[in-house]
Amino acid sequence: MKTPTWLDTIFYPFQHHTLQLPAGRLHYVDEGEGAPIVFVHGTPTWSFLWRQQIKSLRRDYRCIAPDHLGFGLSDNPGSFAYTPEAHADNLEALIHELKLKDITLVVHDFGGPIGLRYALRHPENVKNIIILNTWMWPLDEEKQLTQVSKFLSGGIGKFLYLRLNFSARMLLPRGYHERKFLTKDIHRHYLKPFSSAASRLGTWHLAKALHEANPYFRELWEQREKMKNIRKLILWGEKDSLLPLHFLGKWEDAFPEAKVIKFKAGHFLQEEKGGEVTDAIRAFLG
Repeated sequence: MKTPTWLDTIFYPFQHHTLQLPAGRLHYVDEGEGAPIVFVHGTPTWSFLWRQQIKSLRRDYRCIAPDHLGFGLSDNPGSFAYTPEAHADNLEALIHELKLKDITLVVHDFGGPIGLRYALRHPENVKNIIILNTWMWPLDEEKQLTQVSKFLSGGIGKFLYLRLNFSARMLLPRGYHERKFLTKDIHRHYLKPFSSAASRLGTWHLAKALHEANPYFRELWEQREKMKNIRKLILWGEKDSLLPLHFLGKWEDAFPEAKVIKFKAGHFLQEEKGGEVTDAIRAFLG
């Protein structure tokens, strides 16, 4: 595929790869050689979020970062479900297609419930899990998140998401603790993939999934013991205004053996603390 004219190859100096899925064409980054690291993004981001980590780690590892359908440089099929479970199916198909072995899974935001299903299904093929500001449990008790999600499921929410690009334009900046890291050029790279109503379906469906996908989240969480023997690193932005800090406590309670590093950063700690996040990953894998 051709590089879009809006994509700055200094920021994102990666070759394009695609996998044709039944629902559409999935774009992914595949850089470097060595033990595979699979980076799984959430919303409203794409593989661009992991660029700082990939640029450095590709010197010693094989770095794979897909764009979920409806995000980044992947297709935006109108008939796709856009549920976390459907995205998880696509991720599993990609890992299978690339024949990746003994992988390190790095998950963020919705990348948690999307990516960690692979670890639950194939724990023997996952060597490490690195968790950044995400969850893997039902959100029934999170009243604020549930109320917001239900509101966004309605007509007004659909208008905000599909017509005004609410997720990338308004919510993404709120996820930064220090807004200076979201320069105009960086923000443009999060806005451009969602340049039409059709391309914003993925973000809207994940907003709805915060309450609609609770049965799926519950199914994942009930199987968490399957991940018990996988090495874990938790990197957490403590100044996250999108996910509550007690989510970190829930991870710590479930997996007290995990190594935990906290950062004075918001939800998108890969952007605000890019070098430190990369160093922590490298030290953990080293």
